[in-house]
Amino acid sequence: MHELSMAESLIGILVDEARNHGIVSIKKVKLQVGELAAVVPDSLTFCFELVSRDTIAEGAVLEIENVPIVAHCDRCDLTFKIQDSVFQCPRCEEPVFELLSGRELSVTSIEGETGE
Repeated sequence: MHELSMAESLIGILVDEARNHGIVSIKKVKLQVGELAAVVPDSLTFCFELVSRDTIAEGAVLEIENVPIVAHCDRCDLTFKIQDSVFQCPRCEEPVFELLSGRELSVTSIEGETGE
């Protein structure tokens, strides 16, 4: 279950960023997770709740935005969503190597309270 190690890394990132911005309690974390990241959102949420105990992120809501795999065909200039793991242009049927999205795994925002 790589979601556990991901959640542990996420807590480290959140604690560091919170410290840099004077946040003493994290309330909400928004993530973008691409389909190619092979993350099970429910598992990541469960692991996040587990590893955030006794940290400034305890009780924080984890919002996960799933990002589809989008590719671009250089041959016919079509941009399209990859369906059923077929990395082939639906128009000209050429193999596609340029991915525009789907590999994301990033924190997009952190909401919390400052010590003020």
